[in-house]
Amino acid sequence: MQLTRVTTAHPAVCALIEFHLEHMAATSPPESRHALGLEQYSASEIALYGLWLGEDLAGIGALKPLGAGEGELKSMRTAPAFLRRGVARCLLAHLIDEATRLGYHCLRLETGAQPYFDPARRLYQAFGFEPCPAFAAYTDDPNSQYMMKRLT
Repeated sequence: MQLTRVTTAHPAVCALIEFHLEHMAATSPPESRHALGLEQYSASEIALYGLWLGEDLAGIGALKPLGAGEGELKSMRTAPAFLRRGVARCLLAHLIDEATRLGYHCLRLETGAQPYFDPARRLYQAFGFEPCPAFAAYTDDPNSQYMMKRLT
């Protein structure tokens, strides 16, 4: 496995982001979808990472700075061919390490509250994330679960 910073210029990265957006459209109502599109990654300070197994992109995840020493975990997605092979765990561990390296004292995220998102919430809880109130530009939403992890 190799973890690298990636851009939306890579076709495999674009394809996995599009796949992610399609699945969010199928599982969450429009007002509760917070996944970023291709243009948002290429025109922002968000750091996008890819996990590669040989030449294949196995997963992506991103860090978005929120200011005041906080960051947000964005759009973690494992490619379908690599599900249940530890890709999400590896990505999440890397993103937490990177957030710590960047000096963040807190890492936040938004994920779905529906049963479809149960595996994601369990993963985040296993890494020490706890429920928290809405943050940044998010608002209370019955379809969203907000979580945070204090970093040292």
